[in-house]
Amino acid sequence: MVASTHWLASAVGMRVLEAGGNAFDAAVAAGFTLSVVEPHLNGPGGDVPIIGHRARDGHTFVVCGQGTAPAAATLGAFGDLGVEEVPGTGHLAAVVPGAFGAWLDLLTRYGTLPLADVLGPALAYARDGYPLLPSAARTVSTVAEMFAAHWPTSAAVYLPGGQPPAAGARFTNPDLACTFERLLAEAAAAGQDRDAQVEAARRAFYEGFVAEAVDTFVQTPVVDATGRAHAGLLRGEDMAAWRATEEPTVSADVLGVQVHKTAAWGQGPVLLQQLRMLEALDVAPLVRDAVALEASGVADDGTGPVTRLVHLVTQVAALAFADREAYYGDAPDVPLDALLSREYAAERARLVGDDADATLRPGSPGGRAPVLPSRVLADRAGGGGVSASAGGLGEPTVSPVGLTPGDTCHVDVVDRWGNRVSATPSGGWLQSSPVVPGLGFALPTRAQMFWLEPGLPSSLVPGRRPRTTLSPAMVLGAGHGFAFGTPGGDQQDQWTVPFLLRHLLGGLDLQAAIDAPSWHSTAVQSSFAPRTHTPRGLVAESRLGAGVLAGLAARGHAVQDAGPWSLGRISAAGVRADGLLVGAANPRGQQGYAVGR
Repeated sequence: MVASTHWLASAVGMRVLEAGGNAFDAAVAAGFTLSVVEPHLNGPGGDVPIIGHRARDGHTFVVCGQGTAPAAATLGAFGDLGVEEVPGTGHLAAVVPGAFGAWLDLLTRYGTLPLADVLGPALAYARDGYPLLPSAARTVSTVAEMFAAHWPTSAAVYLPGGQPPAAGARFTNPDLACTFERLLAEAAAAGQDRDAQVEAARRAFYEGFVAEAVDTFVQTPVVDATGRAHAGLLRGEDMAAWRATEEPTVSADVLGVQVHKTAAWGQGPVLLQQLRMLEALDVAPLVRDAVALEASGVADDGTGPVTRLVHLVTQVAALAFADREAYYGDAPDVPLDALLSREYAAERARLVGDDADATLRPGSPGGRAPVLPSRVLADRAGGGGVSASAGGLGEPTVSPVGLTPGDTCHVDVVDRWGNRVSATPSGGWLQSSPVVPGLGFALPTRAQMFWLEPGLPSSLVPGRRPRTTLSPAMVLGAGHGFAFGTPGGDQQDQWTVPFLLRHLLGGLDLQAAIDAPSWHSTAVQSSFAPRTHTPRGLVAESRLGAGVLAGLAARGHAVQDAGPWSLGRISAAGVRADGLLVGAANPRGQQGYAVGR
């Protein structure tokens, strides 16, 4: 069973399973395919966290494909440039590309097939073409003027004949195909041993021709979101020194199951905090009442269980994400045990009131005092923010200079043996970083998530991982389990909350829980430049009902109607209690797909 955000990736993953590969092989093949067919949402030079579960011994793990800040990326270096915030586009935001290395690490440790079998489909799509998504065509059209004026290497790939391609056009990327061919040639030259072939391809990428091209290109200044041209700080030595790593998941026993996420170098634990608080608030009866009312077809008048549930979940999110701002990062002293304790959750849950709260209220886990960026404190003290109409919908809003609040891809796989993978590839967006000449792909701009202020858990430090929003997930226990996740930047660990509540507590199957109307808070500080938020902001699908939206507004929420089908692109794949495989994909955008047999 394979479910992903693009039908071609799901089909490729299923092809690998049919050929005898396992879930890890299929995830790698699907991931490489996503890097070709969703270039506005990820790329081979992007980032990817992966959660895997090996069925034969119950081993659950994270492969970290989040690249680190370059050795030259110091606070002083940015100060010398007169840059107060890492720009969201261009060379300065580049970190080590982690996605390629992470997929290879997963293949080596847990896969069974040779590299050519899992990279081959992506190579074929890059060489022979695929139908360009409407959203990708819109993105290219939006940034076409910038490409033509300032990023000629991107124009050469994405403006064939000097014009943006049409939605649905057959799109090819010959340079990317050539890069994949060269990597496979390096692998084949290493002999017959599978692992030696994979390692040869890794060296070619991180120490060979790919790293050399990156090193040369980033030293050429390009215009970025500051409006000025800057060279980059990433060097070939940074790429050579980096390797994907395997590490334990962070998990919590909550709502009758065990939920696994990455550690706090990503935002994953914020989902666990929300679920802990909702459990402390005994949300189960309210969820069941809300699901029953929605199924009955009777509208909530703004005082019923649906309204109360949306309000409750939104307020809990505000509390959990306040802790994210104060404590999360690639730092050694994140107080995760305290943040995820039931005692702390109960303490935080008592702060939830009947009305929307506009204050940023991080807690004090284990007696720790919160440390917040001065920019966040100034924004909140001055009542700063942006209007609700400025963004926060399901599809990212891309500006003419390539700024985007961040979106990505997702893939879930389960195989006949019960192995499972949840992966969220992202970064290397075509709109955010210029194409590296001759390689056909762009670099990740994840450094924009660092603060250029010392002493914070997410301050810029050379060799540190940016606090990513990428957030794959795994549920185990209760006789079943499933991998799940969604694109969506800061919304990833918001959209999955009502999905889990409706499935685990409300009795809906995976597909029905995905299809149900969703919402999220934009009062959460954005992780992406320029770090905006909307005081009391709440974006909701209109299918919740006019009465619900009015009732939420009456509670003080700044409600934005996002239309009927717009929020989230969740997919899931797993094993039912009776052993049958299950999968589900998001209908929003008409491109997610689940397939299995």
